[in-house]
Amino acid sequence: MKYLIVGLGNIGAEYADTRHNIGFKVLDALAGASNTLFTTARYGDVAELKHKGRTLVLLKPSTYMNLSGKAVRYWLDAEKIPRENLLIISDDIALPFGTLRIRQRGSAGGHNGLKNIAELLGSEDFARMRFGVGGDFPRGHQVDYVLGEWTAEEREALPERLKVFGDAVLSFATIGVERTMNFFNKK
Repeated sequence: MKYLIVGLGNIGAEYADTRHNIGFKVLDALAGASNTLFTTARYGDVAELKHKGRTLVLLKPSTYMNLSGKAVRYWLDAEKIPRENLLIISDDIALPFGTLRIRQRGSAGGHNGLKNIAELLGSEDFARMRFGVGGDFPRGHQVDYVLGEWTAEEREALPERLKVFGDAVLSFATIGVERTMNFFNKK
């Protein structure tokens, strides 16, 4: 069985350590823990991870956040992966830092990357995992906040949270979205 695991973020060194790139960070940590390397391919950096008889295609789109749907649609088709085996990892300012929320489907919630994916797939019916980045910013400064770098406290807590998110990704591919939701959404 194949799964497409997409971490949302923006390419370029200026975005590397920003809250908006947490999807990339989760995939980098998961790949690193498995000694898996990314290679540059069409519409993004891709790695293939084997876990308990499953193949996880990890994708960090190179299309920029707001155009992520193009990469997602391409890789779903190219790898012949059914939509129920798709998981999108994104940041969420409505959740406290480090909070993990998995849903089988849902709205974009104002997230332009998720909005573009839903638009290009013609449906909001795909699993998503949200990484809470908090919302401690003055009104009207959302963009500055998500494109801002982590605080020292957040940076210190990231390794442990990235491990939990990596475990949740592996769980999604192994036991499915519902059981993964029941286990990880309570943490």
